[in-house]
Amino acid sequence: MMDYEEFKKAFYNQSKINLDLYKEKQMKRRITSLVEKNGYNTFMTFYWAMLRDKDLYDTFINYLTINVSEFYRNPSQWELLENTIIPMLIKRKGNAENIRIWSSACSTGDEPYTIVMLLNRFVPLSKIKIIATDIDTGAIHKAQQGVYQERSVKDLPKEFLDKHFTCINGNLYKISDEVKRCVDFKKLNLLEDTYPQDMDLIVCRNVLIYFTDEAKQYIYESFNLSLVQDGILFLGSTEQIIGSTRFGFRPIQTFFYQKI
Repeated sequence: MMDYEEFKKAFYNQSKINLDLYKEKQMKRRITSLVEKNGYNTFMTFYWAMLRDKDLYDTFINYLTINVSEFYRNPSQWELLENTIIPMLIKRKGNAENIRIWSSACSTGDEPYTIVMLLNRFVPLSKIKIIATDIDTGAIHKAQQGVYQERSVKDLPKEFLDKHFTCINGNLYKISDEVKRCVDFKKLNLLEDTYPQDMDLIVCRNVLIYFTDEAKQYIYESFNLSLVQDGILFLGSTEQIIGSTRFGFRPIQTFFYQKI
């Protein structure tokens, strides 16, 4: 299939998702696999089929965004957030309910709901409101439903599972409406759209590894502008900012960076 460049341009014009800003080799391999799996011989025939078939289009977006998510992923990092970072933010803001938090690639909601449950140790759920965004509207819809497989909650502290979830059908877990009301879900493309402003904490975990260095630079600089002075950026366990001061950050803990 020789029409990948044409496909990228057509898809950008239609979706404003720039595939050039994803790592070329792995992204092209993933897309080729999906195109062939669906029985198409060229990228453009697949593209035209997507425009006619919303389910196929949604499948592609979901596949593109690599939605691998689970609650309390890498527990030691969440413990650091709870025991060190949140108290630091509370000290600066006066109380937990004034902390402005953005889960910037929220996938199916596991991450922002985990943040809510942690914050609930400091403040009532009725006082919590965080922003959660993703490029994939299908993932956002799943997040708003709040129903998860048992494997998604396997690392959650039992206290959270007992307090905030109801087990249905034996191996499905539904998160409480009280927790769901704490999260404002929106669609947002990190490479195209305007970022929320005056954030105290931005969480962006296990997403940037799929982007080119050019795209990462743009996102780091945009995150910096989105944060208040001394605000915190929380990255994933496979990510770190080399030469973080170039982007206006300094490391304060492993995978936590502060705006300088």
